Amino acid sequence: MGKTLYLEGRSGISGDMTVAALLDLGANAEKLDSVLKSLNVEGFHYEIGRRKSCGIEGCSFDVILHDHEAHVHCHEHEHHHHEDHDHCHEHHHHHHDHDHDHEHHHHEHRHHHEHRNFADVCAIINRGVMSDRARTLAKKIFAIIADAESIAHGIPVEEVHFHEVGAIDSIADIVAAAVLIDDLEITDCIVTGISEGEGFVRCQHGTIPVPVPAVINIASRSRIPLRRTGVNGEMVTPTGIAIAAALRTADKLPEEYIIEKIGIGTGKKEFPHANILRAMLIKEEHQDSDDVFMLEANIDDCSGEVLGYAMEKLLSSGAVDVHYTPCFMKKNRPGYILGAIVPGALVEKAEEVIFEHTSTIGIRKRPLERSCMAREMMEVTTPYGAVAVKKCSWKHIEKLYPEYESVKAAAEKSAVSFKEVYDAAVQAANGSR
Repeated sequence: MGKTLYLEGRSGISGDMTVAALLDLGANAEKLDSVLKSLNVEGFHYEIGRRKSCGIEGCSFDVILHDHEAHVHCHEHEHHHHEDHDHCHEHHHHHHDHDHDHEHHHHEHRHHHEHRNFADVCAIINRGVMSDRARTLAKKIFAIIADAESIAHGIPVEEVHFHEVGAIDSIADIVAAAVLIDDLEITDCIVTGISEGEGFVRCQHGTIPVPVPAVINIASRSRIPLRRTGVNGEMVTPTGIAIAAALRTADKLPEEYIIEKIGIGTGKKEFPHANILRAMLIKEEHQDSDDVFMLEANIDDCSGEVLGYAMEKLLSSGAVDVHYTPCFMKKNRPGYILGAIVPGALVEKAEEVIFEHTSTIGIRKRPLERSCMAREMMEVTTPYGAVAVKKCSWKHIEKLYPEYESVKAAAEKSAVSFKEVYDAAVQAANGSR
């Protein structure tokens, strides 16, 4: 059984905060370390620690880029692109808002001639020693970013280039997230929306608005709602929202759920609020009481025997109640409306019974709200033997109903009328209150 992850996103989302939150959920840090080493990428190291934001403690994951020339040991050939920088992926500039400032221009100017395209990044991911699921997820996240950048820069995906320094940082965050998601056996992810700031951030070409173009494109493509806040600054990074988009399987929380585990990832950037990403493993809590549906079908070409048999089959398969209402249908044909009240878990089974045992080709269904009296069974002693009685209560109201089959058996055994036994059972039940 896979697990369900809920990414809250009240303070935005970034790659490093997601990785930190997953580590805080108990994902295997040793496994992460061996995978990142197997990528055989130089020019960085990372630190896992603890820090607080507005007094809330959580895990931190920081990728530290080295000052010396970042170099990737690749089996594929080196790319040296000299085209206009608008054809470059600016990812490391807006990616670092949570974990670094936008002031890494000294790295960028030193290494601006070194780029990686999407195929190069995939080759690096391919040589890493990780599960197939983690590998596929890492590539999916990168593909979402590459697609968003291609739209932002107006170029084909294959022409999108990741600056060397930015690529190393992105690869570390994205591979880490994919490996940890796989390790925690997360198969479903709920993202209801993500909060984003306002204003502008600086990048290589000048000042760009928040949300940055790649974030807007991913939010649009993935239908992830953005909640705009009055906070000045970038709360959502392309890597963060790409991870959310790749993972998301639902956009609504269950009506009731149990939080089984909480992971908190902290960012470095200071906002007026706690800069944390809360990731929760949750389990839906089913209400067993009144989760019922009304199933209805109009029927005008079934015999009484067929309808009677269908009712028996519905009741034996778990329907709470079944009834037929006479009606007039198209062309003034007399017919019946079948009404079946069915527990939510048995709706599909009941639909199968209706389709199989009646001539209808369509079923209407709607959820019902019910108020039910509390029920308990009791046994009373009468002059005609023991009789089962159903006692129903709601607030100050109480009702007693002798069970039909029990009354019938006692009446036949004693050779008296049904009503005589029934009244005796009610009297005995009233006396035993």
